[in-house]
Amino acid sequence: MGQKVNPIGFRLGNTFTSSSRWFSEKADYAKTVLEDHKLRQHLEKKLESAGIVDIIIERSLTKIKVTMAVSRPGVVIGKGGANLEDTKKDIERILNVSKSRKDKVKVDLRIEEIVKPDLSAKLVVERISNQLMKRYPHRRAVMQALERVMQAGAEGVKIVLSGRIGGAEIARTQKVSKGSVPTQTLRANIDYYEKGARTRSGYVGIKVWINKGEAR
Repeated sequence: MGQKVNPIGFRLGNTFTSSSRWFSEKADYAKTVLEDHKLRQHLEKKLESAGIVDIIIERSLTKIKVTMAVSRPGVVIGKGGANLEDTKKDIERILNVSKSRKDKVKVDLRIEEIVKPDLSAKLVVERISNQLMKRYPHRRAVMQALERVMQAGAEGVKIVLSGRIGGAEIARTQKVSKGSVPTQTLRANIDYYEKGARTRSGYVGIKVWINKGEAR
């Protein structure tokens, strides 16, 4: 089961909490979920260079709190906080906080810096993806990623590539790991992310598991 289930979803409620934290009536639930999805898509695209790791959305009757965990907060804030104000306006537009609701609902945008970006599975996957699309040797990209993650303080890391790796005629799966990655231990803090790299030969799937030790 540890190989098939998303490790983060597997640990929700035990080690991790959901990135969307709110309550909604049944009639409004689908609309609210769609708003959260559109907001995350927009922020990921607009602030791609900021190294976004997570976007947490918390809603109450009078407040919508959006917390962004990024590796480069200066990109989000901008000169004199100009980018921050633009981002806040985008959030108000996507979450339908119209002029009539602004007096009742306040949008609170907070930025948190990721101190060790090499311990983020999402950033590791995106770095490998960019390297593969620029025709960087896949073995070197994977081994460099392994070393960087372990040097950052991880207890274990596993990287899996699948597809036409290196432009090969026949698709295959290549797995490399270092240290311990207990996928079925619920108390283990496992960060996971997957993404496809669109190379010239076709898509190459990338999956990364990072063991940060036991959750506290």
